[in-house]
Amino acid sequence: MNSRIRHLASAMIILYVILFVQLNVIQVGRKNTLDSDTRNTRQTVRDYNDPRGDIRTKDGVIIATSIRNESGSEFEWQRTYPKGDLYSSVTGYFTFAYGATQLEKTQNDILAGRTVEQQIKGIGSLFNGQNTTGSVQTTLDSRIQQAAKDALGKREGSVVVIEPSTGEIKAMWSYPTYDPNLVAVQDDELAGDVLRYLDSMPGKPLLANAYQERYMPGSTFKVITAAGALDAGLINSESSWEDESEFLPPQTNDPIQNYANKVCGGDLAEVFRRSCNTPFARTAIALGPQKMVDIAQSFGIGEVIPFDLPRAVSSQFGDVDYFKENLPLLGIGGFGQGNTQMVPLHMAMVAASIANKGMMMKPYVVAATYDHSGSVLRRTSPTVWKTPMSSATSALLTELMIGVVNEGTAKCCMSLANGIQAAAKTGTAQLNAAGEPQSSHAWMIAFAPAQAPRYAIVVMLKGTAADISAGTGGTLAGPIAKKVLDIALTR
Repeated sequence: MNSRIRHLASAMIILYVILFVQLNVIQVGRKNTLDSDTRNTRQTVRDYNDPRGDIRTKDGVIIATSIRNESGSEFEWQRTYPKGDLYSSVTGYFTFAYGATQLEKTQNDILAGRTVEQQIKGIGSLFNGQNTTGSVQTTLDSRIQQAAKDALGKREGSVVVIEPSTGEIKAMWSYPTYDPNLVAVQDDELAGDVLRYLDSMPGKPLLANAYQERYMPGSTFKVITAAGALDAGLINSESSWEDESEFLPPQTNDPIQNYANKVCGGDLAEVFRRSCNTPFARTAIALGPQKMVDIAQSFGIGEVIPFDLPRAVSSQFGDVDYFKENLPLLGIGGFGQGNTQMVPLHMAMVAASIANKGMMMKPYVVAATYDHSGSVLRRTSPTVWKTPMSSATSALLTELMIGVVNEGTAKCCMSLANGIQAAAKTGTAQLNAAGEPQSSHAWMIAFAPAQAPRYAIVVMLKGTAADISAGTGGTLAGPIAKKVLDIALTR
């Protein structure tokens, strides 16, 4: 009898242990999977019924918050975005039926108060009803962000401002965009209609073209070719090229031409400030497929940008085998045409690496996160991602880019307020084949002050409108960069 009881007791203990383990596997080990399962409506309802913490700029402007609904509403709280479309590419949206995007998604546990640290600190909330929400402080500067929006206007494109020494994103504006308040409504049918409408619009407003799209960079890419050739010892400050309007590369009967078929040549400073194409095509071919691909990879081209916002894409150049069979495309790739595609954020990082003595920092928008009491949960530390050039090369490129501003293709429009010296490179990415109507993207990369850089910037105007397609990077993107930098540098 006693033996049977002991066996029964042992069996009960074993079953209890199994049950305990299974519950912990489900509640702890599979928590993230279950939380993200679209069929888990209980989790969704709980998320939407609870308040969420604020998202704010570095200078304290609230850009996402939760407000209490009036009595009678299905949900107690409503997520709102006080600045409308101004920060949508960073905050994203938070909805009941369609989930969350951008920081609302990546920082969900912080905002909802569900990290381990928040839960431990908030044990008392089980008894006193106090919420455990956290907040997110971004790196964005509200003045610079507004300046970027105002300067770009209704032209399709993007503006990114980055701090060279840290990688902090001070502004990131894309157009077209959307107002997340229109998506975060509590009417699921209406929210769905809005999302479907936005998804069908030209220009893809739900995608932030600043870091989720790639474009032909035109002559802004010449800084990459020049950096690689300088560090490889192929060229130096004394190098020179003969005057010519075109260059016939191997494997083709179609010559590579300078912009508008102009005669162009001279020393490195001259061909750089005039943005001659043929010297950089010759340089890329002289470096060869393997070396040019290595140079591109040293700048992180081909890798997904290590950004703390989701769905960042990679810039593209090409592979060695392809270029061995297509040397003319290697040549035009050397000045940012052909298959070369760059993400605007990545070109801002390229400019920033020149400003930062050759070091390319990881870009980030989350400066710090806080618990409900204001204590720091996480703080982002600046991190070097790549070192694509020597400090000596970055110093020479700075001088070359100063020449572009003072005597070259940016002379028209990059004279900053208060006599501050900028360093810049323009780009006009021609999209049309010979004989077709003109179509091009307009680019500008720059940093200032040139010898003690505080900010680096990229401006990209997509060649969809006639005025953009007919203009150049200097005349179109330059004034935008100037307006933004003038405001950024006033503090």
